[in-house]
Amino acid sequence: MTKFTLIHQATIAALASLAALTAQAATPAADHPAVQRALSQLKSQGAVAGHVSASDSFRARDLVADADGSQHVRFTRQYRGLPVIGGDLVVHLSPSGQLQDLSISQTARIALDVKPQLSSRDAGAKALAAFPHRDGRLDSLRLVVYARDTHPQLAWDALVKGVQADGTPSEHHVILGAGGKVLDRWDDIHTGDDVGQGRTLYAGNVTLHDKYNATTGKYKLKDLTRGKHYVVDMKHTTGSETIFTDTNNVWGNNAESSNETVGADAAYGQNVTWDYFKNVHNRNGIADDGRGARSRVHYANNYDNAFWSDSCFCMTYGDGSFFNPLVSIDVAGHEMTHGVTSRTAGLIYSGESGGLNEGTSDIFGSMAEYYANNANDPGDYLIGEKLSNPPLRNMINPSSDGVSADCWYSGVGNIDVHYSSGVANHFFFLLAEGTSNGSPSKTCVAGNTRVATGNGSVNGIGREKAGKIWYRALATYMTASETFAKARLDTVKAATDLYGAGSAEVAAVHAAWTAVNRP
Repeated sequence: MTKFTLIHQATIAALASLAALTAQAATPAADHPAVQRALSQLKSQGAVAGHVSASDSFRARDLVADADGSQHVRFTRQYRGLPVIGGDLVVHLSPSGQLQDLSISQTARIALDVKPQLSSRDAGAKALAAFPHRDGRLDSLRLVVYARDTHPQLAWDALVKGVQADGTPSEHHVILGAGGKVLDRWDDIHTGDDVGQGRTLYAGNVTLHDKYNATTGKYKLKDLTRGKHYVVDMKHTTGSETIFTDTNNVWGNNAESSNETVGADAAYGQNVTWDYFKNVHNRNGIADDGRGARSRVHYANNYDNAFWSDSCFCMTYGDGSFFNPLVSIDVAGHEMTHGVTSRTAGLIYSGESGGLNEGTSDIFGSMAEYYANNANDPGDYLIGEKLSNPPLRNMINPSSDGVSADCWYSGVGNIDVHYSSGVANHFFFLLAEGTSNGSPSKTCVAGNTRVATGNGSVNGIGREKAGKIWYRALATYMTASETFAKARLDTVKAATDLYGAGSAEVAAVHAAWTAVNRP
């Protein structure tokens, strides 16, 4: 279960081929021919590169089929029945079913005794002691193999639920090693720096689908054309939900004086994001299964954040106190992209993979805003510009907020994921739009860490191509423990798939990564 928030708490203080690209609409069956071929190739030709042991088992999680017949099967790994954190991989098959490549983060074959030295009771107590928020309670505890950026070792994965200081729910994983040392931690609540008519707060008057009940004569803010997505009013609680219902099909009044107004914004943001992923990337909903999520507005009192939760498959929006209500288009796109990421690469929400997770949400939040083509909230590379001035994040010059990183450096994985996301954001802007002699975006030079000082030039390839490359890398090549170095390799692979080896697009990917100091 994962929840991703929009705002870090400290902030408060080839095109035709792509059209034919398809993805398996749900988790593929174990007996699917592509899954069987991929397993056979993994256990034979790919056994060494995949660090496969006799005690490993694999479960197919996703399947992508290309127009030329190539197939890409994503697997999770178990060792003697225990989940392997960092053991996921993608098997890439040629049109003839032969192994072409593996995408993998695990660095060694697993050979472990699965009898823990640390008792479950002691593990639970240590996890509660390590919980950084309030009202912590142990929700679950399981033995795992931890293989993320380290030699595989037996560990406990404790899920502790509670409440963060700003009221955001917490679903906090604490990974404990044999002696009780905390090896890793992340939160499944993912934060970010956050047909009738919808009269929205930010987007003007927009078309919204709703559901009419002839028996009651009432309308519900539920869209039957986009997976039955609906919007609920939490009425300033953290648990109560009431679907918006009215005797007419006009939602809101363009002001906060109507409690329906931000509900209309949330519905519109969901619609734009749904349509963007469907029409640009051929993805049918967040989970690619045609199922709509739900949007929850008026969460808690003066809540200054928004978040995506895997456990409820929903977006949640606060009304804000320091910030304006957190229901702008780019915020909606940001939150729903966390759901897409959790169902593709599953980027773990800490270290460099956490920065890539947040960056991915900023990238597609911005792309959804451009896709909307709404004159009241035009597309840009600013995240949350409707919520505050200055905005939450700036993809053109990430360091302008005083905390985000323009450049990759060896310690960037140690800063908060909302700030390390700047590396991915900066890369994407340079890839899409380019820069000339450091204007409008500085490039990174030797010695730069958080702040770029270079006056280099990069030729952009346009938003559409850049977005397709990033999505292809996310859905096909990236793995849970992705690093920025591997992201460079994976975006090069994606650009090669789409536009060909030696293409200007592949050269641009190399140049943009070099311009953020990720060789």
